[in-house]
Amino acid sequence: MRFTGLDSWLSDRAAADQFSGVVLIRRGDDVVFSGAYGQASRRWAVPNSLALRFDTVSITKLFTAVAALQLVDDGRLDLDAPITGIVDLAGTAISARVTVRQLLTHTSGIADDADEEAGESYEALWVDKPVYSVTRTRDLVPNFADKPPNFPPGEGCRYCNAGYVLVGLAIEEITGVGYRDHIRHAVFARAGMTSSDFFDRREAAPNVAEGWDPVTDSAGRITGWKQNIFSYPSIGSPDGGAHATADDLVRFLRAVRAGELLSAEGTELFLTPQVRHHDDVWFGFGLEFTLRPDGSVRNYYKDGGNAGVGGIARHYPVGNLDVVVLSNAEVGSLAVIREIDRRILAG
Repeated sequence: MRFTGLDSWLSDRAAADQFSGVVLIRRGDDVVFSGAYGQASRRWAVPNSLALRFDTVSITKLFTAVAALQLVDDGRLDLDAPITGIVDLAGTAISARVTVRQLLTHTSGIADDADEEAGESYEALWVDKPVYSVTRTRDLVPNFADKPPNFPPGEGCRYCNAGYVLVGLAIEEITGVGYRDHIRHAVFARAGMTSSDFFDRREAAPNVAEGWDPVTDSAGRITGWKQNIFSYPSIGSPDGGAHATADDLVRFLRAVRAGELLSAEGTELFLTPQVRHHDDVWFGFGLEFTLRPDGSVRNYYKDGGNAGVGGIARHYPVGNLDVVVLSNAEVGSLAVIREIDRRILAG
């Protein structure tokens, strides 16, 4: 069986401080594999469990994309409308040619707050700017709005967190509701994601895993652990930071496929690759797709990583498998994701 020995493999990694988090693999209503490893709090040695809410990092972009496509379904948003016609961006470097579609598919060309593809550090943004000063979507705009674009709108493809910040602002302008409140009722409630929310890491929310990363010496040995409370804003935004259980992320994927969140047209749009990023990886509206040589979809997913957090929500059409990995340590999560993918592809 493809998952034989996976629990032992994960337990060994957790014992070596190479993974801390949860894994859930489901086929329809059946749980194929599940497990929790490592600690939810390094300070109090509280073990992780599948009932915990984890920071979903950039998986949050899926919620933003669905909320935008819902407004398209309602006739309240045009994907090809210039973002500057919806959000006041006067005096910034954001071109009037940039459309909502381009922002969602990473083809807008606008500069990012931290250009991950160029190796820039998101954590470095907060060395001189207090993370607690950024609580509204609009507070994120100064991090990128005056930076020169990477390429003209629509003439390239480059992963960009800032694009989703602008889409979040568009959602707020159109609905008259704050981004987080809108996602709570338009996505979480409709999908049955009863454990999901946006938690401020300064507050004592129950059943929320804390994010930690190792401190190492010059030889790479772990000498301690550092919490991620100063590494990025304390509460989530349109480009990342919502909290969810592994089960709720599976609920989300299933709700999308069942047409519970979008119209038939919107669902097809969301589940269709839109632009090639590199090799066999294509970007859609939040989702990323791995294609076979014949152009068929091998899997679709959204992953993410940041200081003290990492994870993925992925669906394999062949086998009807939903896979969620959520980690409260950035170290090790990518290796776990790759190992599970390897086992699934090996059959």
